[in-house]
Amino acid sequence: MVSLQLLVLACVASALPAAAEHNNRLVIAPQSPDLEIGTNFTATCMIINTAEVTADDLYWSLSATTVPKEQYTKINESALNVTVPITGESQWLYCSCKKESPYCALNRGKFTHGIYLEKGYLPGKPENLSCVAVQEKKHISRMISCKWDPVGRQTENVHTSYKLYVSVNPGPKHYNVSTKNNSAQVEFEATFPNHMTLEIWVEAHNKLGKIQSEHLDEDAGMFVKTNPPSDVKVISEKSFPTSLLINWTHPIPKEYVRLTYKIRFCQHGSQSWTYVPPNDTAMDIQSFRLQNLHPDTVYFTQVCCKNAREGHGYWSNWSTNATKRTPEDLPGKPDVWRIIDEGDGINNRRVQFICKDPVFANGRITRFNVKIQDPKDKVKNGSLELRSFPVNRSDSGAITVLQQIHLADKKSVKVYVSAVNSVGKSAEASLVISKKAHELAPVGELKVWPHGGRLWLEWKPPNSTALSEYVVEWVSGDQTDWQRENRNTRHTAIKGNLEKFVCYNISVYPIYSGRTGKPASTAAYLQQGAPAAAPAVRLNGKPGHNKAELVWKELPQSSRQGFITNYTIFYTSGTETHAITVPADTTSYTLTSLTGDTKYDTWIKVSTINGSATSICHSFTTLKYAPGEIEGIVVGVSLGFLFIVVGTMLLCVYQKDAIMENFWPQIPDPGESTIGNWSPDYPLKTETPKENGLCGVSVLDVDVCDGKGMFEEDKASLALKKDKYLSEEHSSGIGGSSCMSSPRQSVSDSDEGGDMADTTASTVQYSSVMASSGYKGQTPNSQPQQAVFSRSESTQPLLDSEENPDTLLQEGSRQSQRFPRLPCATHTDIMEQQEVLEPLDFCPLEEDCEQATLTDGQSTAPASSYMPQLGGYRPQ
Repeated sequence: MVSLQLLVLACVASALPAAAEHNNRLVIAPQSPDLEIGTNFTATCMIINTAEVTADDLYWSLSATTVPKEQYTKINESALNVTVPITGESQWLYCSCKKESPYCALNRGKFTHGIYLEKGYLPGKPENLSCVAVQEKKHISRMISCKWDPVGRQTENVHTSYKLYVSVNPGPKHYNVSTKNNSAQVEFEATFPNHMTLEIWVEAHNKLGKIQSEHLDEDAGMFVKTNPPSDVKVISEKSFPTSLLINWTHPIPKEYVRLTYKIRFCQHGSQSWTYVPPNDTAMDIQSFRLQNLHPDTVYFTQVCCKNAREGHGYWSNWSTNATKRTPEDLPGKPDVWRIIDEGDGINNRRVQFICKDPVFANGRITRFNVKIQDPKDKVKNGSLELRSFPVNRSDSGAITVLQQIHLADKKSVKVYVSAVNSVGKSAEASLVISKKAHELAPVGELKVWPHGGRLWLEWKPPNSTALSEYVVEWVSGDQTDWQRENRNTRHTAIKGNLEKFVCYNISVYPIYSGRTGKPASTAAYLQQGAPAAAPAVRLNGKPGHNKAELVWKELPQSSRQGFITNYTIFYTSGTETHAITVPADTTSYTLTSLTGDTKYDTWIKVSTINGSATSICHSFTTLKYAPGEIEGIVVGVSLGFLFIVVGTMLLCVYQKDAIMENFWPQIPDPGESTIGNWSPDYPLKTETPKENGLCGVSVLDVDVCDGKGMFEEDKASLALKKDKYLSEEHSSGIGGSSCMSSPRQSVSDSDEGGDMADTTASTVQYSSVMASSGYKGQTPNSQPQQAVFSRSESTQPLLDSEENPDTLLQEGSRQSQRFPRLPCATHTDIMEQQEVLEPLDFCPLEEDCEQATLTDGQSTAPASSYMPQLGGYRPQ
């Protein structure tokens, strides 16, 4: 408590002058402190030069946040402490008055005081201090460089600085340099202190404190790094095809540093270095022989060095590459294989032998020697023919095509192949081609899958103790490659360069002491993609009425880029599109339920697991009629027409009479009709039939001059009737009205009333008034003439010519020929006859089919007959 009061008094003493100068009523102590983050800080607010307020009227705030009262400590009525944790970034701490008196309100600025809290971290102890002095020309540089790892955190307001110290013993000589970074250099006065002790350390410091790193107290050679060995050379010796000799010189004189060396080498194209064991080079040497190398192989060699004292110094950088090829040597066994296809004949095989360079060619292969032997030949070199196949290539990994033979299925051969280079011939590699029926058992459960950019295989071995190795073969198109695996392999990856989107047919062959067993095969892709193209779809033949067969070619292997999962057929005839999915092995499909005489567009989509491709559109139009439909219609119509014709003919045969009555009606026969002759004042007279006259026609002769006995009313009626009939030219002849018209009453019928109409309803009546001396228009003779009224009633139908005037003309001409014309009367006579006819009174005549007799007093002159009428008959 006493110490706290003393601290407060000290703070007050230091703050009073400033407060008096600014005339403040509140003062905080201490002023502007540097604080370590993570600690607690206590400040005191004191009231000076006023009794207006007390410590109870004060409060604390950090920036805009009020500090809780729990963190306050009241010292007395004029001093108030606060304790706050130091966290985060730097900020202001304020002490203010909360009393609301008029004096405080008017002097608000004098009742507020603040301090700025600068926050930071104590400096951390530097770690991993290391120093190095590099070689310059033939000696060590007098500049030593050091670096370290800074520890701890820094803030914006509290920075950490470093100072590097170097002390040379014995001396003593001291060097130091300051820096804000984590590295620095110290330069010695004259030369590098070889064979002397150096003490080196670094000090970190800031506003909150300082700290030193560990001291390095080592011999000066501990910090030396020389240049790499110079003039590195590699020598190849023909008598040692598997070794190379390396020579170099020391980079620095031994008086300064004694060195040890390290060597590494690798083959051309390899990224993996091989290091020579350190024990072989841990001495002061200037040459070394590399052994167990591959003949005819290019090697890169590098050398580096350091202080030979254990744990002292740094390894130099590696020297530049020294390149050399080892000498050639006898080649190893070639890798021989075969390709078997079906031969041209039956039970015949075509065998093509192929070969790769030996794994250890030990030089450039110039040719292969091939010998083929029948296994039945016990003498190996008995009758073998040696054939050489030159190699004209520089790529040792390529495949050489050797001899091709035709081999019967029931025959086996053994081939021997040896490789030749500039040194000599290799040992022979052999391969047996067994009989087709005697191939040995294959491997089981072959599986292939892609992973990590490679194709991996797994299989189960056959149950045989004669198994010696496996051959893994992969074929793409006409490209074949293979690799060999030992007999214990169950799981491997293809080591060749495989391409994406290419299908490989992978086979595993078990080899039984040189004899090839049956293969287990499967297809695989390193990576599948969408098909490069889609097959073109087309019609097979012509489309039908409601169906069409679509065909397409199998997609070429080079365009698939993956396993085909399915084909999807699309077809549309308008706005609606139909889709049908078919399996991958389908190359044709028949569309059904199509509409006739309709245009369809169709296309196909081929799909893999990673995409699809669509073909171009193909259009076709279905037939309007199905095949055979037109023939059926024609046959049906023909049969129907035939049935109609036959039925019509049968109808004509069985209904002949009825048809004839409808198409050829009976012609009225005047011989079967009756004509009544009458006169109002004379009894009926029967005319004597004349030759060539009409049979059954009765003629009524009326005296044209006798008109006195007529009554006056008869004259009046006769005048009316005359006007009616003469204005129509008095239809004459037979059948004067149409056969389709209804029967009409004659002039006499109209006078007799409805009784006569009933009796004549079924007959056709026609009549005419003629002069007894001849036809109308003919010249009467000198004898007195008598008017005749003729009427005929017949039950027969009328002539068709009644409706046709031309027919009447023809009939009239014929009648004029049959009946002789009488002398023509003059116009005056005719008019006189018409005047005489006017007072006549008519009465009906009896019908008589026999010959009419002449009345008393009449002459037997020929009776007048009908005259042909050019104008046709008139309806009665």
